[in-house]
Amino acid sequence: MQTNTNIVNKLWGYCHVLRHDGMDYGDYVEQLTYLLFLKMAEEKGADIPKKYSWEVLKSKSGTELIDFYSELLRGLARQEGLLGAIFVEALSKFTKPVNLKRLIDLIDEIDWSGLNIDVKAQAYEGLLEKSAAEGKKGAGQYFTPRVLIQAIVNVMKPDPREIKDFTICDPAAGTGGFLLSAYEWLMHQSKGAINREDIKRIREKTYYGTELVARPRRLALMNLYLHGIISNIRLGDSIYEPDRGDRYDVVLTNPPFGTKGANQVPERQDFTVATSNKQLNFAQHILTILKPGGRAAVVLPDNVLFGDQAAEVFKILMQDCNLHTILRLPNGTFTPYSQGVKANVVFFTKGIPTENVWIYDARTNVPGITVKDRPLTHKHFEGFEKCYGDNPNGQSPRKEADSKENRWKMFTIAQVKEKHYKLDGFKWIKDEDIENGDDIGKPEELIKSVLSELKEATHSLEKIYAEFTDGTK
Repeated sequence: MQTNTNIVNKLWGYCHVLRHDGMDYGDYVEQLTYLLFLKMAEEKGADIPKKYSWEVLKSKSGTELIDFYSELLRGLARQEGLLGAIFVEALSKFTKPVNLKRLIDLIDEIDWSGLNIDVKAQAYEGLLEKSAAEGKKGAGQYFTPRVLIQAIVNVMKPDPREIKDFTICDPAAGTGGFLLSAYEWLMHQSKGAINREDIKRIREKTYYGTELVARPRRLALMNLYLHGIISNIRLGDSIYEPDRGDRYDVVLTNPPFGTKGANQVPERQDFTVATSNKQLNFAQHILTILKPGGRAAVVLPDNVLFGDQAAEVFKILMQDCNLHTILRLPNGTFTPYSQGVKANVVFFTKGIPTENVWIYDARTNVPGITVKDRPLTHKHFEGFEKCYGDNPNGQSPRKEADSKENRWKMFTIAQVKEKHYKLDGFKWIKDEDIENGDDIGKPEELIKSVLSELKEATHSLEKIYAEFTDGTK
């Protein structure tokens, strides 16, 4: 019996052969997704022109195969609608027919639909994991662990049956994990019993997103297409482009971590705080694109919850929204892609000012996540889901006693103001690791943390200096 691990190992093993064909890890995963898409499209009966079908492709060999594969990609790119968008600018990276033929044969051996594995599920994530380990970079900015996504979706309940124009958006869509999980949640809740008119609307006019990089966007379009979803994921820059005027009922997103490329302040009239910090700008962007009454769940690293500019953004956000819940994630949640990142999920509803903030600490005294020995599982979030309650806007009755481990605590807006809106400052569980001197973090993690704090301190000193000198040098 084929297992997910066996499949990943088999496909990854062939990647090393293809490196001699001039492909890097990213090229290989991209070419693999084209071929997986064609195979799964056939299995699911998707509408692919017959002359570009999997059956025709696998019947070719030799130089005819190389030529046909290139023509197939060009031909699919010429199709109208979503299929054309998926394959736009898709190019073959194969130079040796024997390598392409071998990969086609490997994929053809497996009944992908029967294994219930989609392009972005365990098989693809396994390849991303290996790619991250080999390439040391690149995968983490597109990846959010599935169990974390599912926990967020479970409490947010993004149900398009509520109202006729209900829309869901991920402004940093990556490979489409949040959007697909939202759809899968709906299918599970409804048991597939949705009337024909509603399911057509839901599949064609519900799921939206923006992605800056062509490769993950392509994968997201493929993934959703294979589930019957005509997604609207555009290629663009959410924070540096002007507001497009689109508004959504639910926003679920994990903005890219880090500061790469974030060296200029967006020229956005709707952004109150001028900053080059990407995550803070995403927070302001989400505040703009939410409909009144709309709700959001946003993954943000710790260093975005302290510092003067963070305080300015969250002060505005908490005046305009009910920031009712923060989930403090376990250390290593993003292992192995962004191992040192300490992060949170911030939940808020637009249109009502914040009165109380509930924080669930799923981190303190929880062993760090590792790939093999301590993988991230749904058990890490079961307590949080129970404490959050059934109301997606965080309005269920809540008690600190709902957590037997003292992980659930409420802070008033007055207490938040005392902390100057620096939301990273609320810690109430005694950290046994610090007491014991154990697990204080890797040197590179500590350096990153110190650099972030120094950057914020420098910014504060510059503001003070500007006040003393009236902005003159």
